[in-house]
Amino acid sequence: MNTTKKHDVIVVGSGPVGLTAGLALQKKGISCAVIEANPKDQPRPGSRAIYLHSATLKLLEETSKGLGFELARNGVIWPIKRTLYRGKEVYVRNYGITDNQDPNKLPHFTSLHQHEIEKYLYQACIDAGVEFVWGEPVEKVDIQEDGVTVTTTTGNKWESGYVIGCDGARSVVREQAGLKLEGPRTHDTFLVVDLEEDENDPLPIERVFHYQHPAMGFRNVMHVPFKGGWRVDLQLLKDDDVEEFTSLEGVKNWIPKVMDPKYAERITWVSSYRFHQVVANQFTDEHCRVLLAGEAAHLFAPFGARGLNSGVPDAVIAVRGIEKALKSVNEEARKEAISSAATERKIAAKWNRDASTTALHHLQGDSRDMNMKRELAASLVSIVPRLGRWLDEGPYGPKFGPPELTTKY
Repeated sequence: MNTTKKHDVIVVGSGPVGLTAGLALQKKGISCAVIEANPKDQPRPGSRAIYLHSATLKLLEETSKGLGFELARNGVIWPIKRTLYRGKEVYVRNYGITDNQDPNKLPHFTSLHQHEIEKYLYQACIDAGVEFVWGEPVEKVDIQEDGVTVTTTTGNKWESGYVIGCDGARSVVREQAGLKLEGPRTHDTFLVVDLEEDENDPLPIERVFHYQHPAMGFRNVMHVPFKGGWRVDLQLLKDDDVEEFTSLEGVKNWIPKVMDPKYAERITWVSSYRFHQVVANQFTDEHCRVLLAGEAAHLFAPFGARGLNSGVPDAVIAVRGIEKALKSVNEEARKEAISSAATERKIAAKWNRDASTTALHHLQGDSRDMNMKRELAASLVSIVPRLGRWLDEGPYGPKFGPPELTTKY
């Protein structure tokens, strides 16, 4: 028999952003349920995060005491970052640390796979008493002036004051709210490969970026360690046959050119992307009943790890806005609370899109001016060392974050 349940807020999607939203709502005593289309524990396809910024760890720690530190302890911090240009080292920095040495201070980042990030977030949600609904794809989101009714494909209904859409790039919530993603798509194809570490004979923990790797036909290659494994990014050239590089046999052919050959037998995941650079036209609907967060609201190229690290504040600010709206004394104040939260995160999303576009421009080989700048910088590094730092930081975009209009609601 179909049922109708009532909550203050429905969160759609149980990825890291949806888990953050559910946890933040529960911690504030706001009645909520997290509805997920897939069955519990079903592997999640698509791009996977491996990096949490210090600001994200801090937000998660504020949301659930101990969570930020738990994620930090269970990730890795690479002590060395290294950049090479056509095989020549142009920059290296050794931070001299491999773990979080101060147990009372969050590190400047931690690196662990999204599967692990979700595991710790989910456990925090369970400990807090968050309600989950598994295996119920959302079919309809009926948005009215006074609230929202969410209907799943099973016919079950949930009535709520607000919905936070955390249901990813193909968001049903966004589509039902009449909102659209706007922006370009990259022309370059990027390959992403995850490798399992050899725990008995691991590689040194270093982040390494190769401009125009000589063994790879001068394609860009990056190695990023995470707890228990490696992420290898390969930027393909314009006329490359993507299948030649992405097939299992193809990866086994080229991985030994950039890593120890043993990793050819340690491939756990391969995917290729042409990244979108898009932001929703609005982050809330005309009635201010829906808020978008994470990939439902924006899609970026991954340079600078801006996806999950912007999705978490999306969720936290959405919850703060809803909390303020629930306490509002009139309709104007209610709408203002939601609208302000939506505007803040749209500004941040556009900033992050521009930052990742800057990084993409730095990486792409189709700009004669940029090619000349990179080549000149690499040739002058021994004379002007700061050019090495420019080459090192370029693929990740600006290091400072987007403007923050509010600290707390």
